[in-house]
Amino acid sequence: MESAAKITPHKYPTSTPQVKDKLHTSNPFILELIKIIGDKNLSVRDMLSVIGLKERKNFLDLYLNPAISEGYVCLLYPNSPRHPRQKYLLTVKGLAVYDKCNKLK
Repeated sequence: MESAAKITPHKYPTSTPQVKDKLHTSNPFILELIKIIGDKNLSVRDMLSVIGLKERKNFLDLYLNPAISEGYVCLLYPNSPRHPRQKYLLTVKGLAVYDKCNKLK
């Protein structure tokens, strides 16, 4: 004899999938840049010397532009990207990752 009650899937699941951590990046170059900038305002020249790179184009392609596009780093003068005293600093999102890295030490 068959059971009268059929197992039917719930319209609304009882648990939700895990939310992706928005304060995490798997890009090691961005993480290194976040650690270097920290709570300072640095120019491209300053960051290049700390990292030990000589070629600006590679630095921009691998480190700075991805960090800016993902929202970890911002410009001190956003309306004037070629400002002679342009510096870069961490956003709130970048500072959160920086703080998280410091707590892990």
